[in-house]
Amino acid sequence: MEQQGYYGAFGGSFIPEILVPAFAELNEHFEQIKQDSAFWQSYLSMLADFSGRPTPLTYAEGLTKHYGKARIYIKREDLNHSGAHKINNALGQGLLAKRMNKTRVIAETGAGQHGVATAIVAAKLGLNATIYMGREDMERQYANVFWMKRYGAEVVPVDYGSRTLKDAINEALRDWVSSFEHTHYLLGTASGAHPFPSIVAYFQSIIGKEAKEQIMQAANRLPDRVYACVGGGSNALGVFQAFMPHPEVELIGVEAGGKGMASGLHASRIAYGQGTTGIAQGYKTLFLQNKDGQMRDTYSIAAGLDYTGVSPILADLAEQGRVRFEAATDVEVIDALKLIMTKEGLVPALESTHAFAGAFREIEQTTNQEIVIINMSGRGDKDIFNIAEGLQDDEWTAFIARKNEQYANATS
Repeated sequence: MEQQGYYGAFGGSFIPEILVPAFAELNEHFEQIKQDSAFWQSYLSMLADFSGRPTPLTYAEGLTKHYGKARIYIKREDLNHSGAHKINNALGQGLLAKRMNKTRVIAETGAGQHGVATAIVAAKLGLNATIYMGREDMERQYANVFWMKRYGAEVVPVDYGSRTLKDAINEALRDWVSSFEHTHYLLGTASGAHPFPSIVAYFQSIIGKEAKEQIMQAANRLPDRVYACVGGGSNALGVFQAFMPHPEVELIGVEAGGKGMASGLHASRIAYGQGTTGIAQGYKTLFLQNKDGQMRDTYSIAAGLDYTGVSPILADLAEQGRVRFEAATDVEVIDALKLIMTKEGLVPALESTHAFAGAFREIEQTTNQEIVIINMSGRGDKDIFNIAEGLQDDEWTAFIARKNEQYANATS
């Protein structure tokens, strides 16, 4: 990392003057905790006692036999409390907020997993929570909206723009401008103004630290490839960091290919080569934007990947050639999901399934002497409506119609 939070040509802090004190306070306390082994130990203890870490590295025997190529291992972030990797960062930042004597946290969320994790952590630590979520994402992920509210968080719909993640981030920043004296913005992905990319990467690094130790125990060597889905970049950086010093380990980020590059309905900034350098939401990175610098609408079957920007850390790693980027389409994701469910008895989140789809597309290039790790960043309970729609399940559609009729009759 270079001075002022730059990663190569990307990063920085392009913020309104009114937020300078908030960022200065946050950076000061973040630098302190990085040197405070007692803070890290309290963080690890809470992850173990509350979230259930370490998560296992599961040998995917069924998928390995199916392909007859590389041995496939799955890092099981779906087994965290809340069902995704998001709680690693939410818990760390929650403890950081308490250290700064904040009484409230705000957050943005797309798929809802970061919102749920924030609501859980706020309830656990005695903080008030407000979660901003685009109306489009609320409709796609209403089960998570329901749980956020049950945990005591206020969920605020965002009804402008594309009504997805980028708009939720904008609204959270507006809130923080008038509330930072008592509020911490618990940003969920490794993007935004410095020091947020570093903070999120720091707390998510536990994924790769565990995976590296676990694969050494299981196979007595490092993997040949590590795959992770990429929206903003938190789970990818979480699993990649421990392997970055080892050039023999190839790191592959899989973006949302949506309906394909030609359709324009996707969220692939790097793999499709359509992201261009810009400054928005406080930082400089690769964005999907038009020639006037206006952010383009994005699309993905997975709400958590439906974002116009990407972590400046990953943008730099892509430019260096250290991380290779691919994109998986909705069709590939649904096909991969069917295979995972029937061969492994697992239901990954649609976000995570992009990583599987990317790995499956390339598995024929490997040999049975190689090892692949796929980061399963979350589980698919939240996606049941989207999955049923993607699978075109007529029985599910009939069930929803019956429930709708029962509800209408009960309230008439």
